[in-house]
Amino acid sequence: MTRESSIVSTITGLLYPFIIVFGVYIILNGHDTPGGGFQGGAILAVLFIGRYIVSHTDDFSIHQAHNVEKALLAVLILVPTLFVFGAIGRRYPQFNEAYLVFMNVLIGFKVALGLTIVVFRYAFYEDR
Repeated sequence: MTRESSIVSTITGLLYPFIIVFGVYIILNGHDTPGGGFQGGAILAVLFIGRYIVSHTDDFSIHQAHNVEKALLAVLILVPTLFVFGAIGRRYPQFNEAYLVFMNVLIGFKVALGLTIVVFRYAFYEDR
């Protein structure tokens, strides 16, 4: 049995909002600045991983997260296909920036889920 440290859990609880804001900022500004979906997704994955390290609970459903990640992959493939082959970018150039932001958001959530699933698989099934 391990004891939870109140200092670590308090500091982690205080850092959560800043990590969320920073990760979302990196994702949303990735089309104009260095960064984007992958970097922001990795930052957001720290939330789930840090929560597990601090409280060591197993209430995270890997199966459900994997299904959501599959759905995000399907959308991630479908949206650019429709955007490119539908010539939306050429017909409506005002949608190009919105398209890039939307793709960064999709990639960010997919990376966050993917990294979290990988770490949790090792954490929950380390004895198998």
